[in-house]
Amino acid sequence: METRELRYFVAVAEELHFGRAAERLGIAQPPLSRAIGLLERRLGATLLDRTSRTVTLTDAGSVLLREARAALGAVAAAERRTRRAALAATGEPGVVLATKAGASGELLAKLLDAYAAEPDAVTVDLLLCGIGEQEHMLRDGRADVALLHLPFDSTAGLDTEELRTENQVVLLPAGHPLTTRTHVRTAEVTGLPDLPLPRWPGPDGTYPDGPGPRAHDHAQLYQLIALGRACWIAPESSRAQLRDDVVAVPVLDAPPVTTVIAWPPHSRSRAVAGLVRAATAL
Repeated sequence: METRELRYFVAVAEELHFGRAAERLGIAQPPLSRAIGLLERRLGATLLDRTSRTVTLTDAGSVLLREARAALGAVAAAERRTRRAALAATGEPGVVLATKAGASGELLAKLLDAYAAEPDAVTVDLLLCGIGEQEHMLRDGRADVALLHLPFDSTAGLDTEELRTENQVVLLPAGHPLTTRTHVRTAEVTGLPDLPLPRWPGPDGTYPDGPGPRAHDHAQLYQLIALGRACWIAPESSRAQLRDDVVAVPVLDAPPVTTVIAWPPHSRSRAVAGLVRAATAL
């Protein structure tokens, strides 16, 4: 299979409409239909059930969609990493660190200071991400290294070093009845009708269904909490960034959060190795 065929198939599988997929790809519909038909014949499998009104994925098509997304992501990651390696070879070295905006602030500052003191330190470019985005940026090659948080981020297939483990707190608007408590339990805060948990966008930019307000970054999150529109369970280190109108209360039964520094196992970057050494030495 060629990457062109995979891109064509993914467009049709996501749009479930040949006309919209052709428009998205910038090609005419007839060659797109022929390409999908050729792909099906080569694989010996029907990927799409077509009627005059609808297009739906078959079981085989669902498998190819998942695998094609991974394959195209790997190709894009290889291109990005190769370009950065070429820049480093021409005297423009650097390392890209992805981290969740507003998370691990104190740890990140200490890490950057410790690494900058190293004799062979290079420029560290920060990618400040939304919830869960740093893992995807690391996997698709936009970042060389990332700070991830277990159990929320997946580290499957990555090399990691644990940096710290901490308990969690719930962030509530000042004046809420639960702020007078010394601690709460998860069920008490996840079921609050007046303070639903916010909804965060997925990797494709869409928001899941639910009653909570939409949130995209931590500044927006804290504003929603302060206005009494939402609550949020977060690592205890988030206390360092609290506003006067937001209060943190420990959540006894929330799972501990472990911050790890992660990088692709095939990385041979000296800058990544130096950053990992500085992190583990803190």
